[in-house]
Amino acid sequence: MDLDPDLAALRPLAGFFVLRTEGAPAGASASSLPTLAQAYAAASPDVSVNPLIFRVRKVATALRAPESRVAASVTHQGLAARLWSIALGCAALYGGVPDLDARLLRWDADGSAPDDLWLTEVRPLPGDAATVADLVLRGHLVPLAAALRAHHRLAPGLLRGNAASALAGAARELDRWARRHGRTDVAARARSLASELLAHPLLGDAGSLTGTAFRRRSCCLYYRVPGGGVCGDCCFTRPPRSSPRASSG
Repeated sequence: MDLDPDLAALRPLAGFFVLRTEGAPAGASASSLPTLAQAYAAASPDVSVNPLIFRVRKVATALRAPESRVAASVTHQGLAARLWSIALGCAALYGGVPDLDARLLRWDADGSAPDDLWLTEVRPLPGDAATVADLVLRGHLVPLAAALRAHHRLAPGLLRGNAASALAGAARELDRWARRHGRTDVAARARSLASELLAHPLLGDAGSLTGTAFRRRSCCLYYRVPGGGVCGDCCFTRPPRSSPRASSG
């Protein structure tokens, strides 16, 4: 199936899978929204000109996070989940993916969750694991991690775990949707892609996948949010009582 200009096949999946391809969000213009490339490259610690720092602070306020690195981790995982969901959803449903070059994706850092992304041009690419890895891992998650680590104490293992967890979560949701709608072909394709991608060197040793269940080897720090607890794929079975540094790697 060829990619259509508005990626309509993603709409029934809703949530993290849908990608805007026409029109900016209400009250915004194309030029007012930064591209993700601009967000990754922003070096200033000034919240007024750095969309990533702005987003982290927005998340911190919403969650009442006790320290900025907790909000930075949640911000990272939220963007990773959006990017994986879009790429995996397109690859499984269409057999191809749009070019997700960071210069083509505009981001409303002040939007609600899931992150509001807008692809300014749909350029079709193959939907194989190598292409998806280049688009999402190398094109986004590597520069995103570097940008966040420049301002926050985030361990590489935590970020690797976030990326792997977001991928496994996207595959699991896609598998559930496909099975509910009798699309066994889509479910099989999603599982196969996720398995290949989780074996990528940039995600190496991040966790283990059994069927659609994933167990990561690090913690995203969400347990430090008031009332947060541990996530379903966390390396911990209960919130740790030791120093927060024990959960960062």
